[in-house]
Amino acid sequence: MARMVIALGGNALGYTPDEQRASIKKAVKSIVDLLEDGNEIILAHGNGPQVGMINLAFEFSASNGGNTPEMPFPESGAMSQGYIGYHLQNAIGEELRSRNINKDVATVITQVIVDQNDPSLKEPTKPIGKFYTKKEADRLIVEKGYDMFEDSGRGYRRVVPSPEPVDIAEKRIVKNLVQAGNIVIACGGGGIPVVKEGDKLRGIPAVIDKDFASEKLAELLEADLLVILTDVEQVSLNFGTVNEKQLTRVTTEEARSYCQEGHFGTGSMEPKVRAAVKFVEQNSGKEALITSLDCIKDGLKGLTGTRFIIKEDTLNG
Repeated sequence: MARMVIALGGNALGYTPDEQRASIKKAVKSIVDLLEDGNEIILAHGNGPQVGMINLAFEFSASNGGNTPEMPFPESGAMSQGYIGYHLQNAIGEELRSRNINKDVATVITQVIVDQNDPSLKEPTKPIGKFYTKKEADRLIVEKGYDMFEDSGRGYRRVVPSPEPVDIAEKRIVKNLVQAGNIVIACGGGGIPVVKEGDKLRGIPAVIDKDFASEKLAELLEADLLVILTDVEQVSLNFGTVNEKQLTRVTTEEARSYCQEGHFGTGSMEPKVRAAVKFVEQNSGKEALITSLDCIKDGLKGLTGTRFIIKEDTLNG
């Protein structure tokens, strides 16, 4: 039996409620297979499309006579955790009952603590929300104090910081639920970013990368394995070229070198690789796996996927 933290991508969950329900119904079959094999499962997930949809809906309504308030980003993140968790809970519960598995599933609305002195808080880089014209962007800078940037000729978008997670406020609750035999959904969308102010936790307008939040969750729960799911079966060098080379097993030292050489997109595969490296290096004897949902069972058997390890005399792939 292994304790696994499994990170699902937000884009893989769909862009509408109907798409999300359909995607999740398919996804949970593989997850419950792992549970049926005797593993403990903790799910984390992205929320990029979902939190953007929520934030934009409130913003549009407030700007067009809807008489609704604009929703701060931490609250939008909390809403997305509940919305996605609701669908995951129902789909997993239905699959459990269909197999006569007596387990419960719960979503924990999760606050992820960041260092208020993190330098990245002063350097917003993560684009969120809709595109604006230059005139609209200038107005938002003055009226709301937003940081705006021009995005590849498509218009201007708001950017927020993306700090590193340092702790998870609800870690004891999550651990207790897991130890009691439950499936837990936590750190949705990387969690709600908060800073400590005395005895209080204050939400901030930021986005924590869900791969790094999943790594921190796996670390704090003493998980045996971190599994990061993406839309490809294996991590590759020279992706999309005639020189593409798939990686089967890679040491953390090699993976860091590949990141420095620019083999992985900074907004796509690189955060996953960096999170996998961090988990393996900080948890002696444990491994991380990056693969697709369809290949997760074969990946756990070592038949596919990319495994990250500390050291090995002979490497494949």
